[in-house]
Amino acid sequence: MISFSNVSKFYDYHTVLRSVNFTVEKGEMVFITGPSGAGKSTLLKLIYRAEDADEGEIIVGKFNVTSIKSSDVPNLRRQIGVVFQDFRLLKGLSVYENVAIALRIRGLPEKEIKSRVFDVLKRVNIRHLADSNPKALSGGEQQRVVIARAVVAEPQVILADEPTGNLDPNTAIDIINLLKDINITGSTIIVATHNKELFRGTGKRVLRIDSNTIAGEEIG
Repeated sequence: MISFSNVSKFYDYHTVLRSVNFTVEKGEMVFITGPSGAGKSTLLKLIYRAEDADEGEIIVGKFNVTSIKSSDVPNLRRQIGVVFQDFRLLKGLSVYENVAIALRIRGLPEKEIKSRVFDVLKRVNIRHLADSNPKALSGGEQQRVVIARAVVAEPQVILADEPTGNLDPNTAIDIINLLKDINITGSTIIVATHNKELFRGTGKRVLRIDSNTIAGEEIG
């Protein structure tokens, strides 16, 4: 589903990632860990082409991300949902509208949008907050909105970048359990986190970044 072959990324004279190699199978949930500044966020950005690799090859499904035409990048991104640490919710819109926007940009009819948005809000246990403004919600509730927005269009891949970084420990575990439940339905999920407690006991693969490359692999 996703493969990195000798992928490197440089900023000026600074090496961010060096000769990174790994694969993630379709339907798998994988954690990527390492200290802050190790390159976890950059690795995720390379997958959805927010950054360009300087060396190597990245494959995501049917797309060769490293040689894709600019005109095909939107098609790639339609296959990927992203969960950001800083939420990036539109504060002037309701919870419903924040999730619906992911479908409106795809041109879906309003009747289908309504059905899918309410279904996904129920799935992440915030159906009762549909009319609320995100700024009135707790951090955990806001992150559930972000997850709903990421999955409502049924992407093949979900990328979560430090999805619990701003949350208390109990809420963080709830969010990881929610992502695990979504993974069971067939989505391929990559979670980048520095928090070892999130993957301990999950039974999922954990890739460790050290010295700008994949330095080891274990089972959480």
